Formats: sequence, C-alpha cells, structure tokens
Amino acid sequence: MQLYHHPYSLDSQKVRMALEEKGIDYTSYHVNPLTGKNMNVDFFRMNPSAKLPVFQNGAHVIYRAIDIIQYIDRLAVHLSGEIPPVNTVVHHWMQKVDAWNPKMFTLTHTPVKYRAFVSKFIRQVLIARMAEAPDLASMYHVKLREAYETEDKVKDPDIMRQSEEELSKLLDDVEVQLSKTKYLAGDDFSPADSMFIPILARITLLDLDEEYINCRPKILEYYNLVKHRPSYKVAIGKYFNGWKKYRTLFKTSFFLCVRTLFRRTGPGKWQQAIMTHHGDRSVLCFLYIYPECATGLYIPRRLALFNDSRFLLGRIWML
Repeated sequence: MQLYHHPYSLDSQKVRMALEEKGIDYTSYHVNPLTGKNMNVDFFRMNPSAKLPVFQNGAHVIYRAIDIIQYIDRLAVHLSGEIPPVNTVVHHWMQKVDAWNPKMFTLTHTPVKYRAFVSKFIRQVLIARMAEAPDLASMYHVKLREAYETEDKVKDPDIMRQSEEELSKLLDDVEVQLSKTKYLAGDDFSPADSMFIPILARITLLDLDEEYINCRPKILEYYNLVKHRPSYKVAIGKYFNGWKKYRTLFKTSFFLCVRTLFRRTGPGKWQQAIMTHHGDRSVLCFLYIYPECATGLYIPRRLALFNDSRFLLGRIWML
C-alpha cells in the first residue's frame, strides 16, 4: 500500500492519522504541492485532479480523504476478523467535518505576498507541464483555469466570510458534542476524530487559536488531550510542533526562491547568482537540504566541513 501525501496537506494529515490509529503499514511518498510536485507528469497521469492525498492498494486507487479513511476502516476490520456494529454517529461526524472546505480559509489567512508568489510559481509549472506532455495539455489547462478562478475567489470578501462562518458553526457544534462525550463520536477515539483534529492543527498553523480554539473550553481540552496520541505526533506534531513548524515552512520557501532564481538566471549561472546575492554559505544551505543538486558543483573544503544547523535555520530566515 502506498500513500502519496505531504505534511502541509490537511487531508493528508487526516488519512495519516487514520492509518497510524489502525496500525496499518504503508509506503510513504512525499509530494509537495507548494513546489508543484503534484503537477509532475507521472503523478498527474495517475491523479488528474492533482489533489492530495492519493492512496493506492494494488490496482485500487482512492483520492478523497473520507473515502480513503472509510476504506482503511474496512481494511482494519477485515484484518482483525471482527465485525463491529455500524456506528452511525461516527459516519455523521465524518460527513459533517468533510463538508467544510479549508482551502479558501487557508488562502485568505495567508499573507498576500506569499500567496501571490506561490500562485505565480504554480501557474508557471502548469504551463511548463503542458509543453512537456501535450497529450495532457487539456487537463493541465483545466488546472490553470482553476488557479486563476481561485485567485479571483480569494479577493471576494463574501467568500472569505462564508468560509469563516462555516468553520465557526462546525466548531460550535463540536463544542456542544464534547460537553457530552470525551471524543467526537463517543468515549472512544474514532475516524471522525482523525478527520477533525487536522482542522485544529491548521488553525494553530495560521496563529488563529485565540479566535477559534481558546474561546471554546471543551475543544481546547480535547485538543490538548489528542496531542498526546502517537498518531498525532507522527502525522502532525513531527512537522509542526515548536521550531519544527518553521523548519518545514522555510524548507519549502527556500526551494521556491532557488527555483525562481534558477529560472531567471538560466542553467549554469544559478550557483554564481546565489553566491553573489547571499554568499557562499547559502549555497551550502541549499545543498544541505537538497544534496542531489551537488553534482558538478565545487564546494570549498572549508565550507564542506561547515555543518551548523542553527546557522542554516537563521540564514534561511534572512533570505
């Protein structure tokens, strides 16, 4: 079984939590949507929606997070040999959580300059892929049109307000439910919780805890409880707790900056450009993160011995 996902993807977090809770082994493949890896030709042929996650079990490929989690639940039942009673409450909450789309909420709470930078980069990737795979050009064109439509929607205050109101309504309903039960669908952790917890993590990532979480005492208590679960630590905490959040974000940001610089300067000149603008240690920072790019690049011995991760983090912050 293979899972194509990325730590930034909220739906990927849902599926990974469900897999960890069930103890199902799988092969993990990181596909970073912020750097356009989900638009690569091979991946796009398998999944023309280019959305994450994608779960593959043999010839069986599933795309939607809720469908993957339900499949995982059935698979766990088959492997255990037990047939538990159907829990309609779990199904109800899974549908309720899945009904809220976090995309517009996330984009409207992302600084405009970063959002515009990534959006432009993704459009450039799509245009390049259209030339690379002419047989997929029509499907890439659909994604390009969607990218422009998304930009227009983000500027609409009514859409932003609607997304916020829908989230607040969902959180209010959860607050009422948690006043009755320990977890979302009862006193035991369920797939409904695996789907809901990443929403709280997204709110935290956007620094909106005060507005949406801390003002709801039951949700805050619940959130602190689930953070201790191994599934949370593997799927979310590993990447976003404390300084790790900045490490994950800076890694992608630095990659985008270097890719953009490469496009502007052309092949064979990007190393010189980085050295000119940011000094030779910045080249080492890039190679520290992406060692596969070291082919054919001369690194002075004094720099090759430099391996201070604290400097690395600080230098990327300055870029």
